[in-house]
Amino acid sequence: MANIGRHVSPNLLRVFEVAARHLAFTRAAQELRSTQSAVSQQIKALESSLGVALFRRVHRGVRLTEAGEELFKGVTEGFDVIEQSINHIQHPQTCGPLNLLTDFAFASAWLMPHLTEFRHLNPSIDVRFMTNQGVLDHSMQEMDVAILFRGADDPQPRLLRERVFPVCSPAFLERHGPIESLEQLSHLPLLTLTAEQGQAWMDWPTYLAAQGIHGDGGQRELTLNNYPLLLQAAAAGQGVALGWQGLCEEALASGTLIALEQFGLSTDCGYVLIDVNPDEHSAAKLALMDWIKASFTTPVAEVS
Repeated sequence: MANIGRHVSPNLLRVFEVAARHLAFTRAAQELRSTQSAVSQQIKALESSLGVALFRRVHRGVRLTEAGEELFKGVTEGFDVIEQSINHIQHPQTCGPLNLLTDFAFASAWLMPHLTEFRHLNPSIDVRFMTNQGVLDHSMQEMDVAILFRGADDPQPRLLRERVFPVCSPAFLERHGPIESLEQLSHLPLLTLTAEQGQAWMDWPTYLAAQGIHGDGGQRELTLNNYPLLLQAAAAGQGVALGWQGLCEEALASGTLIALEQFGLSTDCGYVLIDVNPDEHSAAKLALMDWIKASFTTPVAEVS
């Protein structure tokens, strides 16, 4: 980190973070109140300083390279730490941090975009979360709250009930469509989220079997254990992925992905909210849990 500090200005990292978040230099320029050409030049300067390409130019935008993904993760975490430090200075802590456990998919698609609201309403509460895409055992962690995906046999009330549907890029659909049957779908390149450790979420064989298609004929070009990267691969036109309602709305709204809703499937699985230490009744934990539950009481968050 010290080595990067000698060669790269914090301003270039800020420009990179905004451009990587939007995946569009024009939108980044609007947020930074700059110009598209200025943002492009600053990104080139950063890439030159680091000696690696951070973006891959594509039609109507840019995509992060592998190096860009790694830097974006590090820069985002760094800015989060800075923001937390400023918040601590301005609002001295009245309670210890709350530790929340969830998976990559829920963290990136729901928790990160919405947590700013909770922090604005509760500036004195420091929420820290741990993420993974494997089997999450909250009993083995020093956790206060967990939001976990559970199977149909779990009796706890659902924050978000599982509804899945195939998603793909507009370009992929144009090349392979129209997709008019599940049999046809099963022979397309299928992008898979690993479920090899007993996870409860649906995979392609389970999804197809539930709808009467046994033995998919798809060509699994990619198998990933990270849901955000799975959606990114689908957006790049590399195949069809399973999308979960509530976890891919941003990509659908932007048009990056198209949902094949006619093939949607609902189950009794879903995300549940767990109070890891029910005997501990801190006001901070209750505030967090009440906010999470209230966020899923609107029709938008519910699945029929």
